[in-house]
Amino acid sequence: MSASAKLPPHLQKYIIDQEDKVYTPVEQAVWRFCLRQLRSFLSKHAHPSYLSGLEKTGIQIERIPRISEISEKLSHFGWRAKPVSGFIPPAAFMELQARNVLPIAADMRSLDHLLYTPAPDIVHEAAGHAPMLAEPEFADYLRLYAAVASKALISREDMEVYKAIRDLSDLKENPSSTPGQITAAEKRLALVNAQVSHISEATLLSRMNWWTAEYGLVGTLQDPKIYGAGLLSSVGESRWCLSDKVKKIPLTLECIDRSYDITEPQPQLYVTPDFKNLTTVLEQLADRMAFRLGGLVGVKRAIQAETVNTVELNSGLQISGKCVEVLGDCAYLRFEGPCQLSVKGQQLPGHDQKYHAQGFGTAVGFLRAFPSKSPSALSESEWAQLGASKPGDQVRLEYSSGVIVTGRFKDRLVREGQSVLLSLTDARAELQGRVLFDPSWGIYDLGLSSAVPSVFGGPADREAYGEVDDFVAARVPEAKISDEERLRHRAYAQVRQWRESGLNGAALEKSLNDLAADFRRQFPNDWLLILEMYELSHAPHFKTELEEMMRHLPDQADVIRDGLLLA
Repeated sequence: MSASAKLPPHLQKYIIDQEDKVYTPVEQAVWRFCLRQLRSFLSKHAHPSYLSGLEKTGIQIERIPRISEISEKLSHFGWRAKPVSGFIPPAAFMELQARNVLPIAADMRSLDHLLYTPAPDIVHEAAGHAPMLAEPEFADYLRLYAAVASKALISREDMEVYKAIRDLSDLKENPSSTPGQITAAEKRLALVNAQVSHISEATLLSRMNWWTAEYGLVGTLQDPKIYGAGLLSSVGESRWCLSDKVKKIPLTLECIDRSYDITEPQPQLYVTPDFKNLTTVLEQLADRMAFRLGGLVGVKRAIQAETVNTVELNSGLQISGKCVEVLGDCAYLRFEGPCQLSVKGQQLPGHDQKYHAQGFGTAVGFLRAFPSKSPSALSESEWAQLGASKPGDQVRLEYSSGVIVTGRFKDRLVREGQSVLLSLTDARAELQGRVLFDPSWGIYDLGLSSAVPSVFGGPADREAYGEVDDFVAARVPEAKISDEERLRHRAYAQVRQWRESGLNGAALEKSLNDLAADFRRQFPNDWLLILEMYELSHAPHFKTELEEMMRHLPDQADVIRDGLLLA
C-alpha cells in the first residue's frame, strides 16, 4: 500500500486537522521538558535506532511538532502520519497501520500528567512510535502486526471495554473533570471488565502489542534496551523499567497469557533478542486465529463475538454480518441482518445491507451427487444434471450433511471461474425436519462452497457496508480554560519569548524576578516555570526555590531533581 494513497471514508472520518489546534504555552513547556529528559536518558538506554530515528523524523525539542512535517519525513521509509483525536477504535488503528499510516493523537498531556498520561498524546505517538519506524525490521513487524490485527475478531465486550477506557482517559486528562465524574468512570470500567466472559482474539493481539510495540525491551536480559513507545515517551517508566524492581522475561508467545493495567507501572516486561523474533512470535499467534483456522472453530468464535464479522467460503464468497448459528460441522450457517456479500473485499452488486436486511443463511458442504467436488467448482454440464441450467427449471440439491434445498432456478453467479451464488425462487431449505428457508421469504441466494477456510473481523468491504460498532468516531472533549489558567499561560509564554529573543544580563534578571514574584503568589506549586527561569538565568535563588519544592512536593521531587540536573 502506497504511503501516499488516499484513505477511504471509513478511515478518513478519524483524521482531524492539527493546524486548527493551538497548543498552550504550558503544553509547549511540557513537551520541551519531556523531550529534554527523554533525549538525555534514552541516549544511553534506548535501542540505537531511537535517537537516529528522532533525527530522521525531524522531531525537535523546543516545539510540539507538526504531524504533516513528521509525515513528510516518514514518507522516505514508506510510511506517513495522520493526526487523530485521542483513542480511536482498535480496528481503525490497525487498519491505518496496515496501510502504512501512523495515527498520531494531536492532543498534548497536561502538566499534572507530565510523566505518564492515561490517554494517547503527541509525546507518546510522535516521540515514541514515529522514530522507531526508521528501523526496517521493527517497521516490518509493525506492518505485519497491523495486517494480522485487522483480521482479529473483536467482541461486543471488547467494544464496551474500549468505550469505558476512552471515557475514563478523556476525563482524567481534562482539568475540567470533577472527582465524581472520574470515580463514576472508574466504576464503569471495573464493571465492564468484570462482565467479560471470554478472551477474544482482539484482546490477545492487544496484549501482544502492549508487551512489544508499547512496552518492549530488546537485547539481553542482563542489558536490555528500550524500544516500546510507552517507555520511550515516559520519563518515569523509562527509568523504572530498567530497575531490578521490574522482572525481565524472554519474549515468547506466552506473553499473550498476561494481561496488563494501563494505570500502573508494569511489574514485568518482555525482552526480545532482536526484532526478527517479534515476527516469529506474531506468526505463532496468527496461526491460532480464526482467519487462518477457519472451519467450525472460526465460526464459533464469530458467534461468540456478537459483532459484525466475515465468514469466507472456499468459493471466495465472503458473508459479512453477525453469525448467530452454525448447524453440524458448518453444514449450515445463519446470519442476523443486515448482511453483505462480497468477493475479494468488494461488495457484490445487489447484495448489500438493504437487500439482505433480514439476514442470510447458506448450506456448506459437498452434494451427494458430487461427493468429492465442491459445488463452486461444478461444470456447466454438472449443473445441468442438477436442473440448474435454465430459468424456471426445478432444482433439488441434497447435501452430504442432510441439508436439502429445492426451488426453481433463477440465476447462478460466477466469479473467476467459481460459482459463488445460486439464486432460487419458490425455494425451501430443510435439515432433519427443521425449515431453514421458506418459499414465502422471497428469493433464496445460496452460497456455493464445501468449506470455510477463513473467518475474520469486520465486514469484507467496510466502505460499502457503512458504520459498525467497532468503527465509531469520537473526539476528545475540549478543556475549559479558566481565567486563572490564562494567567499561567501568559507567564509561560513570556518566559518562552525571553528565551527565544536571547534576552540576557540585568534586563533578563529583573524581568524574571518581577514575573516570579507574581507567579509564586498565584501558583505556589508550579515548579516547571521556575525551572525554566533557572535554565535561563542560573540564578541561585531559583535553584533554592526548586529544592524547597522538592521537600514539600514529594511526589514531584524526582522529576524536579531531573530537571535541575539538565538545567
